[in-house]
Amino acid sequence: MASVLVPVLYMLIVFGGLGVFSYIYRRKAASKRLPAYFPTHAERNAYVSLLQKSDPPASDPLLKSALVRRAMADVQRVLRLREDKPALQALLQKGSIGDELWQSLLAAEKELEAEIVEVVSEANSFVEGWGQVIFPTANEMIANEKMRSMYETSEDAKRALELKYGMKASSSPSLPQITVGPAPSTPAKDTDPESPSKKAKKRK
Repeated sequence: MASVLVPVLYMLIVFGGLGVFSYIYRRKAASKRLPAYFPTHAERNAYVSLLQKSDPPASDPLLKSALVRRAMADVQRVLRLREDKPALQALLQKGSIGDELWQSLLAAEKELEAEIVEVVSEANSFVEGWGQVIFPTANEMIANEKMRSMYETSEDAKRALELKYGMKASSSPSLPQITVGPAPSTPAKDTDPESPSKKAKKRK
């Protein structure tokens, strides 16, 4: 009888220990938070703070401006996800990155989808139909800011070159100087009313 109980107790201890270990591991894995793919959404926090302001309440133009800035930040995040996702997927298949980073990207993608829906709803609460154009408007504003930044950067670089080499860069190629002198003198016309034939007769 004792010979039968020993292996049974051994199996109970082994499987019981494995069950406890598996339970603890699952709880730790469930409680472990994935690292945030994006930093804190400052534009969303600013809009929510303005929306909750009551003494005095924020004006509609200020709220609309904050909402557009929030939409611009969302557009930038969408563009980054579109660029990062194929590259991370290829790295994940090669085993170059862990599964945590991929899961973090997927979580950020879902969070961004909910964020876009919320921004559209907030825009429609101000003006009906604004939610359909707020993101195209935000995209155009981002493009304009990039163009302005490139222009300002080129101007700063031009000033730095002028200071470095001590010469002023011209915005357009210089044209040769053309001096206009006095008009060439023309021989005075013969004011004699006589014709050339009469003059010839007088000489004879």
